[in-house]
Amino acid sequence: MLWERLGRMSDPTPLPAPISGDDLPEGARVGALIRHVPGKRRIHAGLWQGRAAIFRFAEPETAGVQAHEWREACRIWPYMQGARFRVAEPLAYLPEHRLIVMERVAGKPLLDHVAHLPAHRRSAALTPAAAWLRRYTDVSEVWHEARCAGWLARAERAAQAQPFARLRSIEAGILAEITRLAGRIDGIEWRVAICHGDFHPNNLLVEGERLTGIDTGASGRLPVLKDVARMLMHLARRGLCPSGRAWCGVDAGMCEAFAEAFALTEAERRLVLPFFLGVEALLRVETPALRPRRIRTAERVYRALGEDLAGLGPV
Repeated sequence: MLWERLGRMSDPTPLPAPISGDDLPEGARVGALIRHVPGKRRIHAGLWQGRAAIFRFAEPETAGVQAHEWREACRIWPYMQGARFRVAEPLAYLPEHRLIVMERVAGKPLLDHVAHLPAHRRSAALTPAAAWLRRYTDVSEVWHEARCAGWLARAERAAQAQPFARLRSIEAGILAEITRLAGRIDGIEWRVAICHGDFHPNNLLVEGERLTGIDTGASGRLPVLKDVARMLMHLARRGLCPSGRAWCGVDAGMCEAFAEAFALTEAERRLVLPFFLGVEALLRVETPALRPRRIRTAERVYRALGEDLAGLGPV
């Protein structure tokens, strides 16, 4: 089925040897391997003091960033444990084992949840993601002078790695348009906060009316609309436009949900968000391993993005 193909592809890397939990504290039981990212981390199910838990073991190459991940999990937890919007509870940090233990959250990934809904209910199911991100960023939000140069440089480097000739041609036009937008953005202020860092619908779990964010290890201080663009473009690349209306290649209804949740200014709507949609389109480079359908969808989305960027008038 189409929706089944939207899930993550399996990792072809051979599974590593099992981890023994014998030297962990009493009450820690390491269970089945959930995911292994070679050179980065391995994630196991398990129990911590009788609670269902996720054990995140860092590989030696990435152990140094674990302290940051733990501090962020502890920082945001007091603000994100509500009945509607929350994050996974941090349970333990054992640097001697390169291990963080987090609550194992019940629920279904938002993308999977939406996939099984009738078409007319999908927009309403997705829009709470905007309110979740608003709550996450609200406590650290400030306004800073906008600086586009670094984002443009990253986007340009990524575009050079695009292996598909048809996409390279379209992306050249996108790069030209966001460079033009950058000239209008520099000098104004944009909002910055400690963001999720990898904000997409599979990092939000649905259980009833509750949304719980997971995998916040990439959290850092970013322009907020970069996280928004990540979510919007992730959906668009998978052919999802539940409102039936598109703008800059992404779902217009979701754009409106984020605009309302954050009370976006006109400059944010007409300059900053389109800029980061262009950046996000270029940063995520397609690979030959993707199915042809995904490449065709990317071509359609990027072409629409480039056309709308070119048509943006003065604010």
